Amino acid sequence: MKPQLAVQTYTLREFTKTSHDLAHSLEKIAALGYPAVQLSAVGAMSGDAPEVTPQVARKMLDDTGLKCIATHRSWESLVGQTAQEIDFHQVLGCDFAAIGGLPSSYQALGKAGFEAFLRDSAPVIAQLKAAGIRFGYHNHDWEFERASAAETLFDTFIEAGGPDFALELDLYWASHAGLNPERLLERCRGRVPVIHVKDKEMIGNEPVMAPVGEGNLDWAHLLPACAAAGVEWLTVEQDECRRDPFDCLRSSLEFLRGFEEKSA
Repeated sequence: MKPQLAVQTYTLREFTKTSHDLAHSLEKIAALGYPAVQLSAVGAMSGDAPEVTPQVARKMLDDTGLKCIATHRSWESLVGQTAQEIDFHQVLGCDFAAIGGLPSSYQALGKAGFEAFLRDSAPVIAQLKAAGIRFGYHNHDWEFERASAAETLFDTFIEAGGPDFALELDLYWASHAGLNPERLLERCRGRVPVIHVKDKEMIGNEPVMAPVGEGNLDWAHLLPACAAAGVEWLTVEQDECRRDPFDCLRSSLEFLRGFEEKSA
C-alpha cells in the first residue's frame, strides 16, 4: 500500500501561534490537498492554559476534513502525565505520539543513555499501546555518531528497541549524517508507520533544506523503499523555508502526487 501524505505543522510554527492563525493554517493545508497533519510546535495549543484545547483543535480538524495522524509531545509529559496524554490523543483521534529527540539527560550518557531510555520508556509505551496509541522516536543527525567502530548510537534503537518502539525516520537528517536512507528504511522495515520527508539542495557550498523534489535526494528509489518498509504516512516537514512555507508545502505535494501518478 502506498503511503499517504501529511503536513508536519512544525513547518508552519510561525503561523499557528493563535487560535485564528491555527484555524486559517489548517484551512490552507486542506485547500492545498493534504488529507492530514502531524501536530507539533503549535503555539496556540502550548502552555498550562492553551488558547486551543484538544477539543477545539479536533473541531478545527473536522471542519477542514483533516486527520491528525501524529504528534510531537515532550517526553516529560508522556512519562509524567501519561493518562492526560492518552486523553489528549484520543480526543484528537490520533494514534501516534512521538518525541522530537532524546532528552539531554540521556544524550549525555552516550550509548548507555540510549539503553537507559529503552528501559525507561517501556512502561510508558505499554500504557500507550493499551490505549491504542503507538510511540515513535524522531531522529536528527547526531544520533548517527559512532558508538564504536561497528555501530552508531541509533543502532541501539534499531537493534534493541523492539516492534513497539517505532522509528519516525527523518530521511533528510539520515542523509545529512552520511547514511543511505534507503538502506536505513530496509533495516527498520515494519517499524516506520510515520516518517518525515524534505529535500536537500545545494546553494553554493552549503546544503539547505528544500521542498521534496527540488533537491538531490534520490526519490525515485526512496519512495518505493518507503512503501516496501511499510510507511503509512509521508509527513512533509521543512524545518527552514527560503520562501513562503505554504508554497513549499504545495511544491512537495505536487512532486509527490506526480511521482505517485507516474508510478501507478
